[in-house]
Amino acid sequence: MSDAHREHPLVRLLQKSERIVVGLMSGTSLDGVDAACVRVTGSGRHATTELLGSASVEMSDELKAALLACAQVDTSDVRMVTLLHAHLPHVYAGAVRQAIADAGLGMDDLDVVGMHGQTVFHVPEAEPIGGAQARGTLQIGSGPTLARLVGVPVVSDFRAADMALGGQGAPLVPYFDWVRFSDAGETRGLLNLGGIANLTVLPGGGDTSDVYAFDTGPANMVVDRLMQRLFGQSYDRGGAVALSATPNGDLLERLLRLDYLHRPPPKSTGRELFDDRYVARLMEEAELSDGDGEGPKSDQARTLVATLTAFTAHSIHNAYIRFVRDQHPLGVLIASGGGRHNRALMSHLRALFAETSVRTTDEYGVDGDMKEAICFALLASEAVSARPTSMPGATGASAPTIQGSISY
Repeated sequence: MSDAHREHPLVRLLQKSERIVVGLMSGTSLDGVDAACVRVTGSGRHATTELLGSASVEMSDELKAALLACAQVDTSDVRMVTLLHAHLPHVYAGAVRQAIADAGLGMDDLDVVGMHGQTVFHVPEAEPIGGAQARGTLQIGSGPTLARLVGVPVVSDFRAADMALGGQGAPLVPYFDWVRFSDAGETRGLLNLGGIANLTVLPGGGDTSDVYAFDTGPANMVVDRLMQRLFGQSYDRGGAVALSATPNGDLLERLLRLDYLHRPPPKSTGRELFDDRYVARLMEEAELSDGDGEGPKSDQARTLVATLTAFTAHSIHNAYIRFVRDQHPLGVLIASGGGRHNRALMSHLRALFAETSVRTTDEYGVDGDMKEAICFALLASEAVSARPTSMPGATGASAPTIQGSISY
């Protein structure tokens, strides 16, 4: 082997049986950046992930507002998208350094970073463009910029290769779910409660070809935005507001008629369906305005939050009944993400899934707040190993593919 090849950064990484990887996740809820410093050992079915340190970095109000504006069709600004694409890596680099420090390591110990980026827009179904049909997705945050800032290769743009094969590019967590949670004797459901709720089904004893997953609908995204507009709070801490009111049954029934909820998988969604316009329509129908949660209409505001919290739980359960239960009745439903802290939401889920044990990933040794960041650490390591990690049963792609672009 020549000296040039011997010094190539990927050759060095390929020769390592274990890697120190930081996974980064900033989701549709816009609540900040999660960074997980992970020791990844091995590859494939027997890969292991050990969380060494973590950090959660809040975004400034100005940055949140800019990202939210860019994620709305009627307020998106190509100039702002361009600037955010360049600026976000600086925010991510700070999160990487904090996670490394929390692990008691130095930046020289870091091998690679996996960066999901911030989703600006997601078009999972083919639409006409330029005289042809195309589907697409855009996660901003420049991989080359972050690689220069942290001094190691960065894997980013995880969705594009799957979409090139006709897939929806999402959800991305099923590979991690299969590696970490699959069980020979029990069929398990992995439920992530982030901005959007997604469900991974792991048939007992199944291989990657048996795994399927899909987005069931909103998890925290709509309730968070209602809390911001009605109560001036970033989210419903512990589900306190939802617990203080009774859901409106008629509104809940109408919400559950949404076409997306009845569409069979594979399917994925995001802010393109559940954006500010969706929230504005809900508030208009309820005759509510910004700040009404602290005013004379506080009862109506609390009822609306309670109803949308119940909507999340019912949309998840209805998806299970329609698309999962007959083929793969779950032995356990394992929740992760910020929504698992919402006592109202978890109470609804436990009542609806009365015949299934509802637990959290924390009970299985995986930090539920860091699960997605840990996932991107694993996906980045597997990209370096050139191992396919997409799951056609989840995305609808014609074949599995290696996911992620590597920036030196």
